[in-house]
Amino acid sequence: MAAWSREEVEATVADYLDMLHAERRAEAYSKTEHRRRLQRLLHDRSDSAIERKHMNISAILHELGFPSIDGYKPYRNYQGLLREVVIDRLAGRPDLVGLVSREVERPAEVPSVPDVLSSLVSPPTRVTPRSLRENPWKRTRARAAPTLDYLEREARNRALGEAGELFAIRFEQERLARAGQERLASKIEHVARTRGPSDGFDVLSFETTGEDRLIEVKTTRYGAETPFYLSPNELAVSEDRSAQYQLYRVFRFGPEPKLFQLPGAVSQSCRLLPSQYVATVS
Repeated sequence: MAAWSREEVEATVADYLDMLHAERRAEAYSKTEHRRRLQRLLHDRSDSAIERKHMNISAILHELGFPSIDGYKPYRNYQGLLREVVIDRLAGRPDLVGLVSREVERPAEVPSVPDVLSSLVSPPTRVTPRSLRENPWKRTRARAAPTLDYLEREARNRALGEAGELFAIRFEQERLARAGQERLASKIEHVARTRGPSDGFDVLSFETTGEDRLIEVKTTRYGAETPFYLSPNELAVSEDRSAQYQLYRVFRFGPEPKLFQLPGAVSQSCRLLPSQYVATVS
């Protein structure tokens, strides 16, 4: 199959950003219908080829620090032209950029969920090419460019983070209560409030056996595959106390939030990329 032309890439990126804009505005849209309309502008591209290109766009947006469409898992084996067009097209969408800019700064409230335990789902599966799993920094560095930092700004949204922590505490209280451990549920501590960030986790909960469960909560309004930021201290605690440590990824934070759990050292469940350096003059 011939390489994608600029015209095909332009049409695909424009359609993707239209879907992303609708999603962030909570407007109903059909991915299937969008794909069918898009196929008329492409050179006999299959559904799977278009799907893969959408996944490529998600990966590029994440590298730029921008949210992606929920459900299109990032796939980082893409052509350079695609990245160039995504950057150009995004710069021409002040409506979408402004919407996300306001969204990542907006305060959040803890949603009232009838059955909080039903929010638990399995972690997303990886679709990253083997070459990137083996040496993730080598190839990403070659494509480095100034980021938009919207995902980092969301990570700094303390009101959102605290709401996610309180949601995780409700989850833990209900989990222990249903196991007949109301006494343990009453002892759960919101460490991020009572002790600050120095302990490297947000919530002290318990296993049903009474052993400590150390929970770090990462919250986003976006999808399950959205990257998150981890401090060196949080990473170190996950390594040093891996038998007790769990990362709770709270996502789609809103009326119907979801969460998945990553037990143990974060380095064993996530692909870690350095995001900055500390430099001193030599």
